Amino acid sequence: MAPLGTDWRLVDDVATAWFDAPSLSEGAGLARRVVELSGDALVDLRATGLRVRLDPDDHLQERAEAVSVAARELGLAPDPDVLQQVDVVLESPDPQRARAFWQGVLDHVPTADGGLVDPLRRDPGLRVRSADEPRPLRNRLHLDVVRPAAVVEAVSPGEASGPYGVRHADPDGNEVDLVPGGPLGEGDATSDWQAVFSAIACYRTTSVAQQGDLVGAAAALADAAGFPLLVDLRPGLVVLDSGKDQAEADAHGLEVDVVDLAARLQAAARELGAVPEPGLARFVQLFLDAADVAAVREFWAAVLGYVEDRRDGVTDLHDPRRLGPVVVLQELDASDGERRRQRNRSHVELAVPADRAEARVAVALAAGGRLLDQSPGRWRVADPEGNELEVVGGP
Repeated sequence: MAPLGTDWRLVDDVATAWFDAPSLSEGAGLARRVVELSGDALVDLRATGLRVRLDPDDHLQERAEAVSVAARELGLAPDPDVLQQVDVVLESPDPQRARAFWQGVLDHVPTADGGLVDPLRRDPGLRVRSADEPRPLRNRLHLDVVRPAAVVEAVSPGEASGPYGVRHADPDGNEVDLVPGGPLGEGDATSDWQAVFSAIACYRTTSVAQQGDLVGAAAALADAAGFPLLVDLRPGLVVLDSGKDQAEADAHGLEVDVVDLAARLQAAARELGAVPEPGLARFVQLFLDAADVAAVREFWAAVLGYVEDRRDGVTDLHDPRRLGPVVVLQELDASDGERRRQRNRSHVELAVPADRAEARVAVALAAGGRLLDQSPGRWRVADPEGNELEVVGGP
């Protein structure tokens, strides 16, 4: 592949760039230009900048350079250091059965390599590999998936268990908490929105111009309110997202009524003729059990570049740009030695640019990790309690 220019890196085989911006509105200016230049681009707009991803094709170099030129014209600078992609790898003695379970729960689509990917490319992908040893005990890693209540009822893979009655397991015992969401607020003013840990509204658009107008309107409203709204652009779709728990005042710590802001965003979207699709709302996070929560949390915060939740007693770690999945730590009985010694059937995969991979591995080791093995472009690291992370550099 020809060089993409200094702004861009390949991350999990996808040309990716991040451009710093001082506000949502200024970032929205570049977002509009990007979708005009490349209608199938994936754009994730944040209060501090935007990520642009371009799938490879014969014109990739030209498309990437056109986006970079637009960014320079708008005075937005690239920052390749922040680029990464977090996915989950599942090991199963029967990958086909495992994929069938997770495809229904996640509503992901199959990939050519036998994995599953979020069709909106917002949530982590799931790679499924053949298992090489029996691991009968419960994992210390599981997923939380939150979807609208009607969707959860339709896709529920059987009788649930667990303390909240939402836990399901695949044929190998890998667990997911499949949680039903609900409307945000009461009445019609926010009826487009679903509370799925995040407050999310998804809108179909029929033209690039309509999509750009909606993004500009949403950015202006959020900037005026002082709220760091997440705005994701996909072909024919705009997703407005508060971020996990950010509809709650104690979580965001701002003088903002997020439900009121959601009502104003909904009114703007409806006025522009965008069509709501509440059933698309979805939130996915990773849960890690740990006997020493502080040590394990420190490791994952360092290696992922995440920050701690501002609230007392909340163990969440989140991407400061809200691009990757939230990681939650929960306490594991320290006396459960057998379960702690068993290798998990799933682990986290972190894709970073090839020229950043060795530095990221060094960060992991400095934060208490152990290097288990390595091969060209791949390093397998264990956190202080043996939960595994695979760092992948380059294509």
